Amino acid sequence: MVDDELSELRRRRLQQLERQAMEEQAVEQQMERHQHLEAQVQMVLKQVLEPEARERLNTIKLTRPEFAKAVEQQLVMLAQGGRLRQKLSDRQLKDLLRQLAPSKRDYSITRK
Repeated sequence: MVDDELSELRRRRLQQLERQAMEEQAVEQQMERHQHLEAQVQMVLKQVLEPEARERLNTIKLTRPEFAKAVEQQLVMLAQGGRLRQKLSDRQLKDLLRQLAPSKRDYSITRK
């Protein structure tokens, strides 16, 4: 009876370890896919942005990562669609950023 319980515990533990190994492998594969996609995006950005523009985008990524990710996606879509004929300069990127940035409301308070 003790041997049966012991073998049952071993079997359960072995199944648990196998499940855990499969989950870890799935997470690792997902991370590899994410890294591969990120590398592809960076390669496209190198092709479509001049160094100053890339530097500006990296700076934006530090302060507003979600906005920078949206800009990167937009640039990749433009490049894949063939709508970018030449590399974007820093000035052109600034113009694009202004278009994509949400408009801010200006409030002015005057005291009498």
